[in-house]
Amino acid sequence: MCSSDLDWAAPVTLEGTIVRLEPLGLDHLPGLARVGLDPEIHAWTRLRPRDEGDLRIWIDDALRAAAAGSEVPFAIVSRASGEAIGSTRFMAIAPEHRRLEIGWTWLATAHQRTGANREAKRLLLGHAFEVLGANRVEFKTDSRNERSRTDRKSTRLNSSHT
Repeated sequence: MCSSDLDWAAPVTLEGTIVRLEPLGLDHLPGLARVGLDPEIHAWTRLRPRDEGDLRIWIDDALRAAAAGSEVPFAIVSRASGEAIGSTRFMAIAPEHRRLEIGWTWLATAHQRTGANREAKRLLLGHAFEVLGANRVEFKTDSRNERSRTDRKSTRLNSSHT
């Protein structure tokens, strides 16, 4: 991987009307700990945070992956409150193929079914295709996570489950 490949999917802030996606940092930890410890949120992920310390480890891991150029993690921030309400990321970044995945998405229970997730996905897709010139973007979703799969279908995007 050459240095220009590492810059292909660099951290960026993406603004919507409901949410803002900010490069994930340790400054988001207190807000994410306030909303992200509900086990239901993480039912379909490897993340099972019990306390702020567990979330700190998760953020540290995400930041290491970002430094390696394999992921671009974001905090999902409510535009109304300015508080972090979840997270998502670009992952499995393959600049040589202009391909990446969107995954590791979780959202505070109070912000589910509000349009926040849909807008976050549209911001990511718009950036990937329109700014990065991606040839392919894949959603990473557990096949048993019916809610996420239904949400993905409701974005009115042509996507397939493989």
